[in-house]
Amino acid sequence: MAASAAALLALCVIGMLAWGRSYLLPHPYTYHKAIASSGLEIHAMAVKPERIELRAADRPLRDYRVYGINGGFFYQDTVLSIAVNGDQPVKGQAGEYGSGWFNAKYARGTLVWDEAADRFSVQVASSADELQVQDRSRYFAQGGVSMNLGDENAWEEAMLREHLPNPDERRLRSGLVYDDAGLLWLIVTPDRCTAAEFRLAILEVIAPGSAKEGIFLDGDGSAQLKSAEVSLYGDSRDLQQIIVIH
Repeated sequence: MAASAAALLALCVIGMLAWGRSYLLPHPYTYHKAIASSGLEIHAMAVKPERIELRAADRPLRDYRVYGINGGFFYQDTVLSIAVNGDQPVKGQAGEYGSGWFNAKYARGTLVWDEAADRFSVQVASSADELQVQDRSRYFAQGGVSMNLGDENAWEEAMLREHLPNPDERRLRSGLVYDDAGLLWLIVTPDRCTAAEFRLAILEVIAPGSAKEGIFLDGDGSAQLKSAEVSLYGDSRDLQQIIVIH
């Protein structure tokens, strides 16, 4: 009997440890799953901006004990989108190519949280020092490509000007959107779709009825999301930058 009780206790401890590794993480977000009228499946986490941190990466999102999504564009180990906390890029130093200081090649839509002003914005910029904020030690900025959710007449032209990769091909996609309630939405679809289809689904199912704006992030196999509720890992490729909820 004593041996059986000890074995049962050991199994319980192992189970609790496994559960803890998976779920005992900060959980300051609200998870949403929605199906747009097009049939496109959208997964999102809505979170307050003070719970966001941009981080460097060198592995798939699944390998990190965090909740979050992929960040912006990259090539090999080079970060090609602005990714800064304050004026500190996620890899290297301010002004270094590939560090997260620049939107490489093109001025692109960059989602900015200005903590001092208590305000989100999307600013088109080539480098972090072009961003307009009240306190350069109290902001974060994530580069991507402008969605222009409030402008049905000009969004596509702006997207092309900012060179979103493969907008008309059916790819996995991800994005970052803020709403007028002050929440940030981290969004991924596991369905292959065009940029226009992804944007339309976001307009329909993310904070419906609210004013909102956002950016396209990296897509295809880089479109990765990890939450307590669901894991979407694209093709599990190594990422170079992630957006983390802490």
